[in-house]
Amino acid sequence: MTESAASPKLVPQLIVGLGNPEPKYDQTRHNIGFAAVDALARSWQISLSENRKFQGMFGEGRGATVDKIRLLKPLTYMNRSGQAIRSVIDWYKLPPESVLLIYDDMDLPCGKMRLRLSGSAGGHNGMKSAIAHLSTQNFPRLRIGIGRPQNPTSSIDPTAVSHVLGRFSVAETKIMSDILNLWLSVWN
Repeated sequence: MTESAASPKLVPQLIVGLGNPEPKYDQTRHNIGFAAVDALARSWQISLSENRKFQGMFGEGRGATVDKIRLLKPLTYMNRSGQAIRSVIDWYKLPPESVLLIYDDMDLPCGKMRLRLSGSAGGHNGMKSAIAHLSTQNFPRLRIGIGRPQNPTSSIDPTAVSHVLGRFSVAETKIMSDILNLWLSVWN
């Protein structure tokens, strides 16, 4: 856990988990953002359902520390996540700074989390889409480390793609479960 995850200073109005919608992507490293939003929805008893206007699984309710919170899992696929995010912030007239994005990061070791208030996409296509559609890099993001594959030759190496779209090992699943539970405890 990072220094920022221990005591969040921001109170988001929309929390977005990045991932891919098809069942074949369930439980993959690339869908850790979806898993985080699902965990929040369970904890806060917020029902997520498909919302065509928002192009995603959407729900709103009360969070542990806020009166109104919205959760979104875009169904646009990772590379077009920004479209869904834009539709929600336009509808509710939310500033980009009130949106927290949660996504996977190969540059962090498995289970390490890093919360930042702004920054670049760092090569992540979901973040590139979000930045393009929000027209700013100034919104918070929680990166969850998924680690790198053994001996990749580049970030577009088939080994890297297989790693990102692959499922967690038993040990990694335990790490992710623990880190999501720890993160939930910060919010509750």
